[in-house]
Amino acid sequence: MTYRTPPYWTEPRPRNGLGRALGLTVASTMVWGVAHLSAGRRGTGAALMTLFAALIGGAATLALGFREDVERVAVRPQQLDGVIAAIVVLALTWAAVVVRSYQVVRPRRISAGGQAAAAMAVAILVAAVCAPLGLAARDAYALRGTISGIFQDDPALAGAELNKPRVNILLMGGDGAANRQGIRPDSMTVASIDTATGDTVLLGLPRNLQRFAVPPRLRPRWPDGFTGTAPGAEGLLNEMYQAAENDPSLVPGVPAGRRGPRLMREQISFLLGQPVDFYVLVNLFGFRDIVDAVGGVRLRVQRDIPFGGPSDGSRPSGVIRAGTRELDGTQALWYARARQGSSDFARMGRQKCLMKALADQADPRRVLTNVGRLADATKKTITTDIPARLLPALVELSGKVKRGAEVRSLQFVPPRVQVFRPDVRRIRQLAAQALSKSEGPGRPSSPVRRAQARTNRNQPDPLDTACA
Repeated sequence: MTYRTPPYWTEPRPRNGLGRALGLTVASTMVWGVAHLSAGRRGTGAALMTLFAALIGGAATLALGFREDVERVAVRPQQLDGVIAAIVVLALTWAAVVVRSYQVVRPRRISAGGQAAAAMAVAILVAAVCAPLGLAARDAYALRGTISGIFQDDPALAGAELNKPRVNILLMGGDGAANRQGIRPDSMTVASIDTATGDTVLLGLPRNLQRFAVPPRLRPRWPDGFTGTAPGAEGLLNEMYQAAENDPSLVPGVPAGRRGPRLMREQISFLLGQPVDFYVLVNLFGFRDIVDAVGGVRLRVQRDIPFGGPSDGSRPSGVIRAGTRELDGTQALWYARARQGSSDFARMGRQKCLMKALADQADPRRVLTNVGRLADATKKTITTDIPARLLPALVELSGKVKRGAEVRSLQFVPPRVQVFRPDVRRIRQLAAQALSKSEGPGRPSSPVRRAQARTNRNQPDPLDTACA
């Protein structure tokens, strides 16, 4: 038999057995270029190793050195599109490297059974590489959908910016549920944030303020204070939300679903004598899904809290015991809403400290491992008029708050303020004093203030000891 020299374009292959070929393929899956170097393809192998090192170095730099930049990208839908595309390209490239690595080191002769085994092994390696990247792309897509669905650019807020000394955000906890008609805000707190330092004052208004004065444009309707719109209404502050939703004339030109928050924002701004820039409404019945999605929340319960059953607590269906507790979503909801043996004012305090505890304990690792559940729960739970374009600046501002800024609270409750026909001048005076103290001259330098804030977090709040 005459031996024929193979054509010059045939690829040289080393004398590998199937086991060695698969071992080199595995090695190339973990470090690109190993198989090519073993096959004598030094240029290609070196290029693949260099590219792989650059990818790993870039990822490490982003994770360790530029966390704030990553957070800013995470709230920009357009940049998230780029991230998703980059993940898909990386997955396809990595899969191609795995397949090609096996091709350059595969044995010259291999049985049909060996070919099938090799094909299965390579397919498993490709799946092992692409699966986590696919999950990352899915989570990034879910995050993009959540941001686009919640944060929109309202034309009425086209000129809104955060480049001002103080930003005021109205936080409302609503009680909307499938078995309820309409929404009544259970809690209303204005978070007033110093944009230079992150120092924050929480101004809490009780839902049962009654017969309060209204802004001038509404006085023809309620000249003697808010009395509600339905027969027999008590004229409570939280009734204003549904009143606006039911009566478009109260907030002309605003679509349903946003009339209630818009009127609440206007009314609370009038009561406090402070501009309210944006609102965030959290449906408390959906809030439990958010708590579950991040793995629960840990806080200190001051006293036993019975829940369920009659309002007098005589036959509660359960009890949240006093002490430091790890609460799941259902328990957190009862902690925030239970009335038995308690008052609305105490419940206000519990709701405030629950939201604060959840924000303080938000662990990026837990959040990232539950992006899908968290995104789904958030879309069903939160509505806001914060423009999407302000999210990067708001993320930067929230970072200042979490990095040791001082957070103080003021609740407008008896005996400080009477709930029936409250004295608006008194409310405004107290609010102005609280903000002035937060901004007062002669405050210690920033590092000292941050250290003091960390100490204060472990001390009872003199104005609200519900979660001390």
